[in-house]
Amino acid sequence: MEKTDVVIIGAGPVGIFAAFEAGMLGIKSHIIDILEIAGGQCSSLYPEKPIYDIPAYPQITGADLINNLLKQIEPFKVPFHLSQHVTNLEVVAESFLIKTSKNLVIQARAVVIAAGSGAFVHKKPPLENIESYEGKSIFYTIQNSQIFNQKIVAIAGGGDSAADWAILLSNIAKKVYLIHRRDNLRCLPESANKIDQLITQGKIEKLTPYQLGAIKGQNGMMEKIILYDMNNNPKEIKADYLLPFFGLSAELGPIYDWGFDIEKKNISVNFANMQTSLKGVYAIGDVAYYPHKLKLILTGFAEAATAMHDIYNIIFPDKPLHFEYSTTKGIVK
Repeated sequence: MEKTDVVIIGAGPVGIFAAFEAGMLGIKSHIIDILEIAGGQCSSLYPEKPIYDIPAYPQITGADLINNLLKQIEPFKVPFHLSQHVTNLEVVAESFLIKTSKNLVIQARAVVIAAGSGAFVHKKPPLENIESYEGKSIFYTIQNSQIFNQKIVAIAGGGDSAADWAILLSNIAKKVYLIHRRDNLRCLPESANKIDQLITQGKIEKLTPYQLGAIKGQNGMMEKIILYDMNNNPKEIKADYLLPFFGLSAELGPIYDWGFDIEKKNISVNFANMQTSLKGVYAIGDVAYYPHKLKLILTGFAEAATAMHDIYNIIFPDKPLHFEYSTTKGIVK
């Protein structure tokens, strides 16, 4: 069993910033997320997509935003527990026992749910024996693009994440296939135009309308991919890696069973402190509901600060909080 002051469920931008706010108040935190990398949708779906409403940044990509947030919390040495989800929340005396799908148990005085619209899981293509290739030659997120250097990469999908990675990897991989079941992509128009230019230059080959059919390979490393067109005619291509970008599915999962007040599939909170109907448990970001809620990243940042200042009273009940601006306070390590 590990012990900490607060457990943050969700490693998206709001969850990461909540850990920063905790650290500034001298509160120790752990972060749990079902995805294999931190950053939520910003890292998994839209790493190269520009965001325009982050204060002080006229434009910043999802990947850069997450990298900056992770750098911001470095002084607090926050442990991340990734590739696992919370399965059980148990109230014990004046604390909580949080259990995960990897049998991790953490005792904490408070819990913050920053799970976006729920626990995100990758939508996987229905391919036989796909599990044996996952993490070896099939990836749903990319942590090191250099593994694709001079390799043949097949990207499946027609949204922003598929387009972003096709453009980026066209300068790294030996060849990039972009596979989609429709002729038209669903990405930003400028991305579609860029892909058309790269197709003309021979850096990307677009295969449409095709769907994934089967994988051939051994020991987790693929050699060929079988595609089918809309008339069920097969096409075989050689490939070293497959990157399926079919989006994320989100659901609250076990959180629904914890006894919270649920409104419009989100967790109702008291806007004054972001506390749920269960004392000591808070919800921030898209998963939190209150009247006139704005589902924006910057809203979630403010909610993180509000929640952590309230949690301070739980962690330090006999120590009054004297508010200070960060310009005066500095970083509390």
